[in-house]
Amino acid sequence: MLNDTFIIDIDDALRRRDNGALFVDVRSPDEFTDGTIPGAVNVPILTNEQRVEIGTLFKQKGPDAARHRGMHLVAPHIPRMIEDILSHRQSHRQPIVIFCWRGGLRSRAMTAFLQLAGYPAFQLRGGHKAFRRTVLDFFEQGSWARMLVLRGLTGVGKTRILQQVEQQGWPVIDLEGLANHRGSAFGGVGLGNQPSQKTFEALLWDKLRQLESGGWALTEGESRHIGRLLLPLRFYQSLQTETTLWLETSMENRVRIILEDYQVDQLPMDAFIPPIESIKCRLGSKETEQMLELLHHKQWQQLVSELMVKYYDPLYRHTRPDDRVELTIDPFAEQQPELKQAIDRILATPNNG
Repeated sequence: MLNDTFIIDIDDALRRRDNGALFVDVRSPDEFTDGTIPGAVNVPILTNEQRVEIGTLFKQKGPDAARHRGMHLVAPHIPRMIEDILSHRQSHRQPIVIFCWRGGLRSRAMTAFLQLAGYPAFQLRGGHKAFRRTVLDFFEQGSWARMLVLRGLTGVGKTRILQQVEQQGWPVIDLEGLANHRGSAFGGVGLGNQPSQKTFEALLWDKLRQLESGGWALTEGESRHIGRLLLPLRFYQSLQTETTLWLETSMENRVRIILEDYQVDQLPMDAFIPPIESIKCRLGSKETEQMLELLHHKQWQQLVSELMVKYYDPLYRHTRPDDRVELTIDPFAEQQPELKQAIDRILATPNNG
């Protein structure tokens, strides 16, 4: 039986996480992929198939039969699982927090195994379910730093600038980076799978809570949908009332940015066909065929320019709010002094939002 001293609640666990504790998710790989605590490593007690088997046995023959079968499945692998967990530690003194779905038998057993082996380990009371509740409560009731929102037409270089200034130490929330999607019809081209909704919300929660209380961060204006993911409603609504920095640059720069960001020469041409066809309802059949023809002949600059003029600019021009700070920028410059000066002026003015 695990001593209650080694069962900790979510607030205590997160404090330990902030101080460097190793978080270990002992759920199945599928559960881990669906959503975990940021930074946790997955050392599953049961495989996906074994979890299904145990669940079926529990329903058909009851908990005793399920536990008995689980013991036989797990016992031969206990030494290997402990070694796997220890391989992730940064030091011998690093505490370990173990969690499963809701603080049940899986995390209790692994915590006990580690303690019997002489290693400092704690079980998270309530498991991932308690963490998920913390994230939901944060977006429903919590507060976060002031957001300064970069907006502008497609290709102006918003994401590029965010990444650049973040490397220079500015506080940044890169929503497209967290979502692994550029937030448009072509946004997923060449990027691979997006995270789950739970993972996205957990990553955003983690970034927001790292910001200084009463501080600020730069982010990019998005629709509520980023690919198949949704921004938490209250966070999205807050972005609509925050200060907008509207960026402008030349069409030549915009086309160059799109071509560089999408690395068109390194992707199969077929990757661009579905996105073009998906906007047929706005372009019309004739324009869509012309776009596909440009694609077929790899006339990339003309294709991007046509998409800007005929699709993106009419679609997104309405996102330019009346109350905004306008800046003409060079997205290829190593420094952004105009942006820095504009932010300094904004922060010097009391925020009544």
